[in-house]
Amino acid sequence: MRCHAAAAVAAACSLVAGAVAQNDGAQRKIDLIQQDAVPRGATVVIGKDELNVYVRNKIAVSFRQGVRRARLDLGTDRVTGFADIDFPALRQAMGKPLGWLMSALLAGERSVRVEAHIRSSGGKAVVDLERVEVSGISISGGTLDYLIRNFVSPYYPEATVGKPFALAHHVERLEVRPGGVSVVIAR
Repeated sequence: MRCHAAAAVAAACSLVAGAVAQNDGAQRKIDLIQQDAVPRGATVVIGKDELNVYVRNKIAVSFRQGVRRARLDLGTDRVTGFADIDFPALRQAMGKPLGWLMSALLAGERSVRVEAHIRSSGGKAVVDLERVEVSGISISGGTLDYLIRNFVSPYYPEATVGKPFALAHHVERLEVRPGGVSVVIAR
């Protein structure tokens, strides 16, 4: 859910320990939710920093090549994701290299920005893409469909955009705020 050494080894160790603790916190909270171990009516808060550490760690495991410097910015019911993506390297790592033309068009690392609005209530959520930029160029229509089909769907086949989907594990709603995400469990 993503270490700087200051002056001494002790400082570096404390930063590493802090990042591990944040990741453990986010992972622990997510595990509790997925195990239905959170009491009914409770709210689990995943802070922005621990969410970013969790996301960077998940990306490092899922996308060993092709994705760097991923981070999330949160707003009220909004998430903006940033990453540097090498699309041909990512497809190569998936074992499905791009054809010559697409490799030539997408060659090199590209800065990617995705802005989404998240609505949820009653055990359902909708994620609406509001803006997608690759190297500062707005992407939409068939080009966006191609990127989703070839780079998102292979890793997340159940992902839906613009359509309601059920929240599992008794989750009533997600409250996205600048400081973090509150996962509200139904009573």
